[in-house]
Amino acid sequence: MSLIKLAIFDIAGTTIKDNHEVSKALQVALVKHGYAVDLAQINPLMGYEKNLPIGQLLQMQGLAAETISTQLINAIHADFVQQMLNFYTSGPVIEPLPQVEETLKALREQGVKVGINTGFSKDIADAIINRLKWREKGIIDYLIGSDEVELGRPHPFMIQQLMQQAGITDPLQVLKAGDTEVDIHEGQNAGCRYVVGITTGIFTREELASYHPTHLIDDIAEVLTIING
Repeated sequence: MSLIKLAIFDIAGTTIKDNHEVSKALQVALVKHGYAVDLAQINPLMGYEKNLPIGQLLQMQGLAAETISTQLINAIHADFVQQMLNFYTSGPVIEPLPQVEETLKALREQGVKVGINTGFSKDIADAIINRLKWREKGIIDYLIGSDEVELGRPHPFMIQQLMQQAGITDPLQVLKAGDTEVDIHEGQNAGCRYVVGITTGIFTREELASYHPTHLIDDIAEVLTIING
């Protein structure tokens, strides 16, 4: 029997295809408010609760920290959220990455609870999961957005909340998988037994390796080998 009782996965770049749509949406929101930012600056900040990178990106544009108001950050974030909601509810087809649905189903069939957590707010996360019909298909047990906890990644609060929902107190019974630096740090900060970096997102294998995950994989199906090994 697997030591893992709960497996937690990120959304964009880990379980669904992401052709930089998230970065592009944030870029457009920033441009709308007069700030032109390269995708190369935005991409490394993916995975965080989005208010945090907005503030960082504004500082990178030369704004003094004291001039970056909560009102400005919230306005940019609201535009970002609306673009993401439009994209995920009525935009092009949302596709799971290869082997994702099969892997999550296989985990649940083995008695492993499956949670999804994300740097998105809950409304965006719900829009994605509802469109994919993952609840109806019996693919996931839990879903949490970064706005449902006090602090998002890399803080461990989303993982801890999912553990509480699953009735798990020992983080050594938890696997966390994601495609970004902040996914890895979140899993490490929560004390998860396995912290898995996956190369299906915007970070390269070499970049992910520098953050010292317990495992690096190219295909999400390898999670089954990890927990059953």
